[in-house]
Amino acid sequence: MKPEKIYDLAYSGCPNDTFIFKGIAKKMIDTGDFDFNIILEDVETLNQKAARGAYGITKLSFAALGNLLDKYALLRTGAALGMGCGPLVISRANRFLDDKGKKVIAVPGLGTTAYHLFRFYMDDLFSDVETKIVPMPFETIMPAVMEGKVDFGVIIHEGRFIYQNMNLEMKADLGRWWEDKTSLPIPLGCIAVKRSMDPALAMEIQTLIGRSIEHAFLHPAMGDDYIRGYAQEMEDHVIQRHIGLYVNEFSKDIGTQGTTAVTTFFEYAARAGLMQLSSQPLFAC
Repeated sequence: MKPEKIYDLAYSGCPNDTFIFKGIAKKMIDTGDFDFNIILEDVETLNQKAARGAYGITKLSFAALGNLLDKYALLRTGAALGMGCGPLVISRANRFLDDKGKKVIAVPGLGTTAYHLFRFYMDDLFSDVETKIVPMPFETIMPAVMEGKVDFGVIIHEGRFIYQNMNLEMKADLGRWWEDKTSLPIPLGCIAVKRSMDPALAMEIQTLIGRSIEHAFLHPAMGDDYIRGYAQEMEDHVIQRHIGLYVNEFSKDIGTQGTTAVTTFFEYAARAGLMQLSSQPLFAC
């Protein structure tokens, strides 16, 4: 018997996402009368495609969601929030953000939370520093810094675990800055559904993602080949550190504190002129 409900489900190939969704993608859990067309793409690509309403269920940067609340609504499961897990600003040795002259900064996309946090940070501490922002795929940022194509890079994902192996130095921890300013977890990425989706259906999908996360924690070794197959950094210890950092209690349920972190982030972005606050409800259900 064919599934009655078939939906596009788009997320990144980063280990935290493949860990969360392996139960669904590899049919390790019973999905009932749901089936999914799985799409894996870089999160900034997903951000850009969401602006066109490409996928019914999609991973997004929270920064992108804030600008797309007319099209998408947040699910309470599958998100990446936390403490000590924010983007880092890195450079070669003996370079500093307050050096004289214009700085060329590589960022992993203008729709990313990382870029927004960088803007908040610079506005707070280095508002007089002139910068040129260059968006590029996140996996190319550290090589671009090493080769001198850009002065600084804002790195995300597993980059925080390996930048020192490339003789690069951390110049700012944007997550720590956020935590010091707000005492809140940093809202990085989320799972959203089209706002046109019936709330009861969104609830079913939200519950299914929660079950996939529970299964992943109960059976962490199952589906390792699926996770490794998409990871940018193939070393197992890096993959495990990545999952341990980005998949947590907020992934199971964003909760009150997580919701406050998201709305506070949107307020900062509005003050920085990066988004307009929406009157739409944040959650799909």
